[in-house]
Amino acid sequence: MCIYPSRTHLVCLSCRVSSKHSIGRGPDRCPQCPGNLIDAGPHLAVPRKVDNAGWRALDAVLDSGLNFYGGCCGAGPGYRPRTPREVRERLSLAERTGMPIAEALATADPK
Repeated sequence: MCIYPSRTHLVCLSCRVSSKHSIGRGPDRCPQCPGNLIDAGPHLAVPRKVDNAGWRALDAVLDSGLNFYGGCCGAGPGYRPRTPREVRERLSLAERTGMPIAEALATADPK
């Protein structure tokens, strides 16, 4: 039996705000600023508001077009970098190999 989350994280990167809403429902705009909310997916581990490095890494992941939606039967979204260092390593991999940035950011071992 397949169990898939029915709620997703909506994130405002400029305010560092996240809230959970039913998938496909919820506000389009941040309640604290005029910015748009990004549907990051149900499997997002939201960084603490004071975790600057975590939010920079999340910003890079979401800007590349990746999200935190998983597959069927509880499979998570796969690897996502959690620190700016991990982001830099994967961006370097993309530059060296010509790999698309989104694919490089989803690579667990950038060697």
